[in-house]
Amino acid sequence: MVQLFKKEVVTQLDEKKQNLTAKAKADTERQKALEEKELLEAEKAFRAGVVSVKDLIAPSALKTDSRFIQLGPKFVSTVFVVTYPRYITVGWFAPVINLNVPMDIAMYFYPVKPEAILKQLKNKVGALEAQILSDAEKGAPRDPIRETALKDIEQLRDDITQGTEKFFQYTLYATVYADDPKELDKLTEKIESIFGSKLVYSKRVFFQAEQGFNSTLPLGNDELYINFNMNTSPCASSFPFISSELTSDDGILYGINRHNNSLILFDRFSLQNANTVVFATSGAGKSYAVKLEVLRSMMLGTEVIIIDPEMEYKHLSDAVGGAYIDISLNSESKINPFDLPRPVSGRDKPADILRSAVITLKGLIRLMLGELTHAEDSLVDRALIETYAKKDITAESDLTRIEAPVMEDFEEILSGMEGGADLAERLKKYTKGTFAGLFNSPTNIDTKNQLVVFSVRDLEDELRPIGIYTIVNYIWNAVRSEMKKRILVIDEAWWLMQNEDSAKFIYALVKRCRKYYLGVTTITQDVNDFLRSPYGQAIVTNSSLQLLLKQSPAGIDLLVKTFMLTEGEKYLLMESGVGEGIFFAGAKHAAIKVVASYTEDQLITSDPRQLLEIEESKKEFEEEMAK
Repeated sequence: MVQLFKKEVVTQLDEKKQNLTAKAKADTERQKALEEKELLEAEKAFRAGVVSVKDLIAPSALKTDSRFIQLGPKFVSTVFVVTYPRYITVGWFAPVINLNVPMDIAMYFYPVKPEAILKQLKNKVGALEAQILSDAEKGAPRDPIRETALKDIEQLRDDITQGTEKFFQYTLYATVYADDPKELDKLTEKIESIFGSKLVYSKRVFFQAEQGFNSTLPLGNDELYINFNMNTSPCASSFPFISSELTSDDGILYGINRHNNSLILFDRFSLQNANTVVFATSGAGKSYAVKLEVLRSMMLGTEVIIIDPEMEYKHLSDAVGGAYIDISLNSESKINPFDLPRPVSGRDKPADILRSAVITLKGLIRLMLGELTHAEDSLVDRALIETYAKKDITAESDLTRIEAPVMEDFEEILSGMEGGADLAERLKKYTKGTFAGLFNSPTNIDTKNQLVVFSVRDLEDELRPIGIYTIVNYIWNAVRSEMKKRILVIDEAWWLMQNEDSAKFIYALVKRCRKYYLGVTTITQDVNDFLRSPYGQAIVTNSSLQLLLKQSPAGIDLLVKTFMLTEGEKYLLMESGVGEGIFFAGAKHAAIKVVASYTEDQLITSDPRQLLEIEESKKEFEEEMAK
């Protein structure tokens, strides 16, 4: 009895102990849960005050409509492709890719197992053959649509079985952005019309604007899932990253297309104008590329005239037997800025030629004397007309039998006019002073050569813009006197962009030269000075060919804005090697690498080490021949 009582007491004590332990454990777990909850709330409060990447890129508001969604100030809509034609060319998607509008494009490829497709195609073949046989037994005319479908399916079965083709479910979406719903409608209609021109049927989302937008986000979520059965070849034809082909049957080799290693062969005279601009940093290979073009153009009979500021074209001129004319104070070669072009087959009237010469000379006088007041400008205009009249050159004269005046004649006329004494005194520096002789003599140079190079290296910096202006004017007169296929190369053209009159003259030359079968090549390394001039921008606009080689970070942003370059093209220009860049020809452009043969390289190189080696080889050869 006592033992039983003791046993019950022990049992009750154990139960109480267990209850106390369980209660303590529950209290501990409850406390931990409360602490965890407080910690989560604190962490949630902390995260609410932290700015993440999502906060930075997320729009301020989003509104969903039946046709579009509004992301902050932008309106967004999606176009999806429903069906494709039987045949479609490679690169058919390029017109959409090249549209200059903000756009997101998404492509989804869902692989399908060959076994399932082959089974479906087998059933389809059986059905088509049965229909064709049934029609034949009934005496019905053959159905070319069914026969073509059967042929296509059989070809696809063979390709899939041989492993040369895979099968996919393919989806294509394009999401466009606009500032208002009307502009958005125009953009989507334009994209649908481009698709329609390729016989690709597309639709705009309706009550699925949000799903369409989500499907083109870089998340890989296809929420529309509007697919089309395709094998590998047609899928590849829509690949968006295509390279432009700049290969033609005519023209010269400019270089290698770095996208696909094809040749860039082009005839600059086949475009709306034959003008070219070349932008590059010092040492990037711009003169090398131009000399290579000059050499190859000469092989096709093109005459070339070059204005050389640093004597870089002397070696090329000597090699091909060209005329190298040094224009400097100590040189015997003289150019008279008062020369007039000969009229060509009655197209140019003497009055027009004389008027054009006076306007050009006024620009030269401004370069020489600085800015002129309105009264001085009028005085100079009158003096120039009287200077020509002194030599019996008027609007009725026969310009084929004239003797042009010189700068000293102009000074005499100016000094004898009321109010012209001060201008004449300032002009004496060019007729009797330090710079006398350079622009005060009749022209005595001979330019009857396929290659003519005017060197201005030895001209003082003060005289260089004036000298180049005079040379370009002389060349323009020669071009207008006799129509031939010519190229004019103006190296370091930024010299002329520094002054409004010379910049205006070059722009007028670039704009009018097409009528005289002339192409102007403008080269500069000072991109900022050139493009910040309004005439520099106009010269680029009137040049169908553009060659951009390696650029410095200081000028790249201006080039990006002018040529509408992508980020990839921007970094390509900054990281390019010597002779590498982007070649623009009309609406097409491609990455280029300028290449030359060994013989061409020896003729056009500007590397001082190579030039010294060539000179030493010449001396050794001459010494051996003398022995």
